[in-house]
Amino acid sequence: MATAKVFPTEDPGKVRQALLNLFPGAELVEGEFGMTASTTDLSHFMELVRRQRILDAMRATLLRGAEADRTTFYLNKQAAFVGKISMVEGNVPLGAVVVTIQDEDLTSLIDRVAPTTVDGEEVR
Repeated sequence: MATAKVFPTEDPGKVRQALLNLFPGAELVEGEFGMTASTTDLSHFMELVRRQRILDAMRATLLRGAEADRTTFYLNKQAAFVGKISMVEGNVPLGAVVVTIQDEDLTSLIDRVAPTTVDGEEVR
């Protein structure tokens, strides 16, 4: 699930597009303060992680946010709008996309999304 606040100065269509650029095919629900994208398909997100060559950074982010059967992390909304993944920490002026991934076997899910690497290559 990914959520993003829609601030009064923002175009809701652009926030919608940012979410869909990360998770195409997600079911979008608009609420009073923002949008939520729900999906079980992480394949496009995984492809972006590999294409941008950020496996190590994403793995560290997923592990840092892990708690029980879920992990939560934050992505730059403007980067998502142009189809890029950029992790953020702290206060972001226009807010962030808050991503929560839940799975009974979180360790295996993290290994699929961002596997361990050696010299930049996936370890299988």
